[in-house]
Amino acid sequence: MATARSAKAKGRVGQQEVRDRLLKAFPELHPDDVKSQIMGVNGEDIVLSPRAREVLPLSIEVKRRRDFKTMYQYLNQAVQDGKYEPVVFLRGDRQEWLALCKADYFMELLKCRK
Repeated sequence: MATARSAKAKGRVGQQEVRDRLLKAFPELHPDDVKSQIMGVNGEDIVLSPRAREVLPLSIEVKRRRDFKTMYQYLNQAVQDGKYEPVVFLRGDRQEWLALCKADYFMELLKCRK
């Protein structure tokens, strides 16, 4: 069973990984443009500067858990011999549609919107 401290550490590392991926995908942004939020603070997990918002008009929440097994199973079902990028559309009762894809593919989509 995870302690609260280890859960927060896991979340913090997850936020830092996403921050680093964004900085790598968008080299025009500087470390001060994309920051990991302090744990326990309400709001977005990745804080973007006004300059970064011009490039990435996103509100980013990061979830890092032990088990997202079902989502990975859904993504694996969408794989077709590696020819195409798998994407899963999800919708809960009375909720909006969501799209699930690999993070690297999402970064490429963001780059294309320039």
